[in-house]
Amino acid sequence: MNRLIIFLVLSGISGLSFGQEKWDLRKCVDYALENNITIKQQDIQAQIAELTYRQSDLSKFPSFNFSTNLSMNTGRSIDRTTNLYTTQSVINNYFSLQSNFDLFNFFNKTNTIAGNKLEAEAASATVQKVKDDVGLNVAAAFLQALLAKEQVNASKIQIELTTAQLENTRKLVRAGSLPELNLLQIESQLANDSSTLISAVGTETQSMLLLKALLNLDAGLAFDIETPPIELIPIDPIAELQPEAVYLLAIKNLPQQRVNQLRLDAARKFASAAKGAMYPSIGVGFSLGSNYSNLKSNPSLISSSATGLDTIGHVYGSNVPVVVPVYDKIYKVDASPYWTQVSDNFSNAVGFGINVPIFNGGSAKIYWQKQKLNVKNLSLQQELDNKSLKQDIYKAYTDAMTALQKFNASTKAVETAQKAYDFSSKRYTVGLLSTIDLLINQNNLFRAKIDRLSAQYSYVFKIKVLEYYRGQGIKL
Repeated sequence: MNRLIIFLVLSGISGLSFGQEKWDLRKCVDYALENNITIKQQDIQAQIAELTYRQSDLSKFPSFNFSTNLSMNTGRSIDRTTNLYTTQSVINNYFSLQSNFDLFNFFNKTNTIAGNKLEAEAASATVQKVKDDVGLNVAAAFLQALLAKEQVNASKIQIELTTAQLENTRKLVRAGSLPELNLLQIESQLANDSSTLISAVGTETQSMLLLKALLNLDAGLAFDIETPPIELIPIDPIAELQPEAVYLLAIKNLPQQRVNQLRLDAARKFASAAKGAMYPSIGVGFSLGSNYSNLKSNPSLISSSATGLDTIGHVYGSNVPVVVPVYDKIYKVDASPYWTQVSDNFSNAVGFGINVPIFNGGSAKIYWQKQKLNVKNLSLQQELDNKSLKQDIYKAYTDAMTALQKFNASTKAVETAQKAYDFSSKRYTVGLLSTIDLLINQNNLFRAKIDRLSAQYSYVFKIKVLEYYRGQGIKL
């Protein structure tokens, strides 16, 4: 029965990765950076910030707007060509081109543009910060999965060892050198080892599911990772990762610190812009325009003939009349051509304006005060983040030192446990040691190996965290 359980467990483990392409850490990180939803969302925010900056930068140029209107009036309406009422149908067409430009506004617009540029840079740095966080999380999950695989392998070796002991004990029992109880105790140990292996496989499965989630992979997708020997993973000596030196580099290199500084600089620019908005602004504008009306006529003289004289007055101081000839004139009235009207009615205007804020419910001043408080808040946040960063670096260094000490201690424990097991195994074979004592030494060796693996992987990860803080990125 025990052999059947072991066979099924080991078959299940080997079947999980058969025929699969194995991913290394670099491939995992690259895939996560391309497919992580949080990164995509932050990248969209960065694009929005860049568009906001571009729009504000274009606002420093004059604005141009063209408008036109075509209308038809029926019934009683005003003839715009004579300013008299008419009952004819009137068709009017208007054109207008306007432009406005701020000559001076106490650097309100300049500071706003500078602030938006800094915000765009901060958003871009935030994308890099999120990428680094994702990379660090993937590396942590990758190492955790490696540890889980190593624990599975250690459990399999433990089963092989117990199985060998079982076969040896069975032979000794058959030969009459050991009692039946010894065989039962070994079989019980094999069942416990099988249970430990099943738990290790479950832990490995959970670790792989977590890694899949970070990579945004479907949970049901066949997936496996490369398992480089932990001893071959390059790490810097801990003596080269002194926390104070790492902190000084982290302040310069980490994206989050750059984000904090850029947002603080942007807030200062926005505060200056808000202050400038409380002062007068000077602007200039000009416009061009023309219009057309279908009622506009263009009379032309066809003929003119004198029909008599008309008295228009008398010579001063006498009764001598002053007369002028009277003409009978015939006119031809034609509609004024469209483009002739547009040309004749063309007009332009230029104007200067001054806008002086006097009282607007205190909005300008209060907005300036809010911006100044925002500067103080971001400055405090920067100080807080720097302190937290320093604490994290010192903690990572302390954790690395602790993990190194645990690894050294567990290495000695493995050596001692191995010697104790080898010696007890020989004594057990000749009947000088009980089965219980043999199993105690065997379990001590197994636990020592597991403890060494945990300490070793913990040390590697802590060193990788310190390397990340120093600006070296994440690599195995």
